[in-house]
Amino acid sequence: MIVSPELQSKLGHLPQQPGVYLMKNVRGEILYVGKALVLADRVRSYFLKGTDHTPKTSVMLGQVADIETIVTRSELEALILESTLVKRHKPRFNVVLRDDKQYPYLRLPVNEDFPRLSIVRKVQKDGALYYGPYVPAGALRETLKVIRKVFPLATCEIEIDGKAERPCIEYELKRCMAPCVGYQTSDEYHQIVKQVRQFLEGRDRELLDELRAQMAAAAERQEFEEAARLRDRIFKIERTLEKQRVAQTASTDQDVIGLARQGSAVDLQMLFIRGGLLIGRKDFFWPEAAQTQDEELVRSVIEQFYNKEVLPPKELLVPTQLTEASLIETWLSEKKGETVRIVAPERGAKHQLLLLAEENAAAALADHQRDEETDRQAVEELKRLLRMEAAPRRIEGFDISNTMGDQSVASMVVWEEGQTKKSDYRKFKIKTVQGANDFASMQEVMIRRYGEAENLPLPDLILIDGGLGQLAAAMEGLKQVSRTGLPILGLAKERGEKQERIFVPGRKNAIILTPSSPATHLLQRIRDEAHRFAISYHRKLRGKALVASRLDQIIGVGEIRRNRLLRTFGSLEKIAEATDEQLREAGVDVKTAEEIRKALT
Repeated sequence: MIVSPELQSKLGHLPQQPGVYLMKNVRGEILYVGKALVLADRVRSYFLKGTDHTPKTSVMLGQVADIETIVTRSELEALILESTLVKRHKPRFNVVLRDDKQYPYLRLPVNEDFPRLSIVRKVQKDGALYYGPYVPAGALRETLKVIRKVFPLATCEIEIDGKAERPCIEYELKRCMAPCVGYQTSDEYHQIVKQVRQFLEGRDRELLDELRAQMAAAAERQEFEEAARLRDRIFKIERTLEKQRVAQTASTDQDVIGLARQGSAVDLQMLFIRGGLLIGRKDFFWPEAAQTQDEELVRSVIEQFYNKEVLPPKELLVPTQLTEASLIETWLSEKKGETVRIVAPERGAKHQLLLLAEENAAAALADHQRDEETDRQAVEELKRLLRMEAAPRRIEGFDISNTMGDQSVASMVVWEEGQTKKSDYRKFKIKTVQGANDFASMQEVMIRRYGEAENLPLPDLILIDGGLGQLAAAMEGLKQVSRTGLPILGLAKERGEKQERIFVPGRKNAIILTPSSPATHLLQRIRDEAHRFAISYHRKLRGKALVASRLDQIIGVGEIRRNRLLRTFGSLEKIAEATDEQLREAGVDVKTAEEIRKALT
């Protein structure tokens, strides 16, 4: 290995403290981020003669032109900083999670008189209880659905003080006991809260014994309707827990990591077990990871996953011993506020959980490989149909959304090498077009996306939702920014037809796609995702506009005051419910407060 004089000089003056090192190429791009207890020893070890490197490391070292170091106060700080930098820069030679989501939790503020469940994506130290993460989000919706059917907790957002005039429909349906009217005391309400906690924490034996005792007592008092209601609640809870139960021996909160390999591909599954109940799972897939050891994959996933707003469990089950397990345990324990253990079990019930995670990883890996093959066939088919020199690796899809010309917006979604790349998604609020003119709107979007100097790679193919008209408008936009060389197509159906058609520049007749072909399915997926993204953005803007328009009609409320009110209270309903003192603190005088109440109540 040839080391330049400049790099050799840096190797001779490295810090002896803990910290993070960044290896860069001649263009200054970060190739790899690592951490060390002693930076000088770790970095120099890469360049010692006779060191037996993996092929992956050898390729990386052949590109290293510069090394930057950042000193930290401890190895623990170095671990946290390394994870943050990997997430931010996504270096080519690190194991990187293509996942920037914040995961949903259920929040139960037990210190309130009448706690209500809410969905949050950030865990705070505020005295509330948090349950999760629920991945995918469908698991959360199912859990909430069961809770709302079984446990009569309030779901409204009003202040519960027992002074409401009458209960809402939830009381008539027996899904709330109307504490707002005073039909239920705080102590009685907290009995229901206790049962919800038992359910969410997997303390089902305790919960069911308690409910059975209540049912027997109700029957003895000849309150048969109440006894029947409790019987139904017990049945629903038993059926739900039976589906989720995975561990009968313990109620410890655990995250379980399983790995599966096939050829160069690797899949890692995380199972989230809370109180012995499987509440969700998360999948990570790498198509090319043959040269990455199991330990590096597991360690990288742990560091990057829990570096987000994710609450660690009490126990983490892993498929391989980690050399830095004690350091990671210290970090996770500080994050959780109590002891977290990392265990690599080789037998017993915990080992069975690892095997379950591995089975899930193997099944997911098979699915990914089938999807990869389908996508490969799809892009090869597109290459042939569009007469491209190479199969497209990156496709950008566009769609326009408006309501009668109002609040026109556009979306751009990105498909890259078999996956949607949400970090590159873009949304556009149409600026130059008045009324419902999708053609002119598409032209504007092409100019803004491909004419502005944005740090995004150019696509191998542009997908427009529409036929010849939309395609012509998009091409005119590309012409204005000198991007006519970009391959582009329109995707649409003829009126009354079921088959999709591709419209391409310079060809009068559309290409009719076979409904079952991989290319058809890929283009439809991208088009539908662009439509979903555009619709969601349009709805958000339309909702804000409706709120703003109602406030704008109030005498004494201008743009600045309107925005301040919305920032302070969050919604029209909360503004209407605000007390005189709260409105005064938000900068509203007595006369304007009266006008607000007249308009909003």
